Amino acid sequence: MEISNTYIESFIQPRSELLLEMEKYAQEHHVPIMQLSAIDVLNQLLRIQKPSSILEIGTAIGYSALRMASTLPECTIVTVERDSERVSLAKQFIARSETANRITVIEGDALEVDVESIQSAFDAVFIDAAKGQYMRFFEKYSPLVPSGGILYIDNMYMHGLTDLDIKEVPRRKRTMIRNLKTFADWIMAHPDYDSTFFPVGDGLLICLKR
Repeated sequence: MEISNTYIESFIQPRSELLLEMEKYAQEHHVPIMQLSAIDVLNQLLRIQKPSSILEIGTAIGYSALRMASTLPECTIVTVERDSERVSLAKQFIARSETANRITVIEGDALEVDVESIQSAFDAVFIDAAKGQYMRFFEKYSPLVPSGGILYIDNMYMHGLTDLDIKEVPRRKRTMIRNLKTFADWIMAHPDYDSTFFPVGDGLLICLKR
């Protein structure tokens, strides 16, 4: 028996007026932000982990960065986004929050920017950017996470596309889905990580570094 959306939504935490405004903006302008049920799970896992620093790959308009910062009052967040328009919006939204002094937005391609020049290590990494590049993001930034640190990766289900045979996937998305499936197989077999898939939101993967 499937759990109804109404029942799931009854557990979603209330949000501030600023966050509600951002959710409305994202919906109206088709900006992908993390689903509410998934970000509540992510935040609860972060409360358990208690990281003092987080690196986020994929800022969008700053929604998840603000959610994480408000959940962890002692945590600093560095977030990377390549879309200049979204960077501008993220900075505007973040500037209006009470957590602005703990969030640093970097504009640039996450595969090219030198994050280590800003910070050399992070307790956690949250990846929510180009899905077809997850392997490359992981390989680039996992060395910045110490033993016992965690990498959180969203959209592993990709709206159900990863559950399909590749021939059933729309042709323009096949390379992305093929890369995502390859990454999933690779990380689940990786000897340096204990990884678990959470079937919440659009699929959240949790990778604990041994």
